[in-house]
Amino acid sequence: MASAADQLARNMSWSSFAKASELQKRIIFTLLALCAYRLGTYIPIPGVDAAVFAQALSGVGGSVLGMVNVFSGGAVERLGIFALNVMPYISASIIIQLMTTASPTLEKLKKEGESGRKQLNQYTRYLTLALALVQSYGVAVGLQSQQGVVSDPGVMFVLSTVVTLVGGTLLLMWIGEQITARGVGQGISLIIFAGIVAELPRALLQVMESARVGTMNGFVLLLILILAIATIAFIVFIERSQRRLVIQYPKRQSGSRMFQGDTSFLPLKINTAGVIPPIFASSLLLLPGTLATFFAASNGPEWLQIVATELGHGRPLFMLLYALLIMFFAFFYTSIMFNPEETAENLRKYGGFLPGIRPGKRTAEYLDFVLTRLTLLGAGYLALVCLMPELLMSQSNVPTMLVGFLGGTSIMIVVSVTLDTVTQVQSHLLAHQYEGLIKKSRLGRRSNKS
Repeated sequence: MASAADQLARNMSWSSFAKASELQKRIIFTLLALCAYRLGTYIPIPGVDAAVFAQALSGVGGSVLGMVNVFSGGAVERLGIFALNVMPYISASIIIQLMTTASPTLEKLKKEGESGRKQLNQYTRYLTLALALVQSYGVAVGLQSQQGVVSDPGVMFVLSTVVTLVGGTLLLMWIGEQITARGVGQGISLIIFAGIVAELPRALLQVMESARVGTMNGFVLLLILILAIATIAFIVFIERSQRRLVIQYPKRQSGSRMFQGDTSFLPLKINTAGVIPPIFASSLLLLPGTLATFFAASNGPEWLQIVATELGHGRPLFMLLYALLIMFFAFFYTSIMFNPEETAENLRKYGGFLPGIRPGKRTAEYLDFVLTRLTLLGAGYLALVCLMPELLMSQSNVPTMLVGFLGGTSIMIVVSVTLDTVTQVQSHLLAHQYEGLIKKSRLGRRSNKS
């Protein structure tokens, strides 16, 4: 028999959405915030010749910068104020989360609930500022090293570029936090999602034009599109899959009445970490690769040129590091998101238990065993989806731009963020329907009393 929540979910329709005024306000706020983000990608950095930079970008191994351009929504090729995007914030989040496992002070803050979480977020913001300063300085120096890109190189150009890029990153960080608090969905993920989706039609048109004029094999393009559709279906299937552990509650007596024990489920997703591991892995690989590419282009040392080449898309070193980082962050982020000891203790407090397994330590060990196996499958799935386009590019002459927009990481971000946002919209609609039922029941009681 379906639960009350399932029955309400089936009754959701356009009329129920039209009545949810709070949800409509959240969606409008989210759309306006994303429009403001897209507008910022078209505002250029002062003092840079965009045409000369476009030529330099095409000549400087665009494999690394192409991926940065995908995540920034085209702000890199236009040298927009949001060129750094939210990558410094993501890198800062990685570092803070790693430090929570090594620092007793940060670990204590993590366990303090909402106040501790706010303090950790503040540390993340400070670290984001520091990383953005370093990265923006590297971008400014790299731009000056390109002949003819900067009209008036010097200290003032470096200073203005640093202020502009750092300000853009901090503004995006604030917009993402506002979307999470006052909108629908996870703000930082939606910003990356909006950048990918907004530039996807233009990339498809350019690739189709290449196929039309014969610079790209039409059969290869068709094969890539079919592979992209199959990848989307595979991602949806895995993201919706879960292992459901049966939880039983014993009989309880309240006064003279005996209540039958309940049965519920503990859902464990195959990919508990979601899209975070590919984003973390990409951000860590893009920073050294981008800097090495810029400096290697200006007749830098030989070892830097080797790094710039080997960290390009489709290269064996890049794929190996990418796979290892994805699998590491899959296990690491899952351990942060789900604590078997804490879950087992909560089950014991409320009288729940897994059939055939003793409460307490045995339950925690069993949960850890099941979660480890699921995470291994999830990490393999993430690595497979993200490396498939890289392998395709290394074996055939596929444009980097197409791999960037239709690659596994981009598709995974788009699909995962879409599923998460739709789930949040359904949750808001469900909560609105519950509120309507509660109001009706109260009105019915008042009419009966009168």
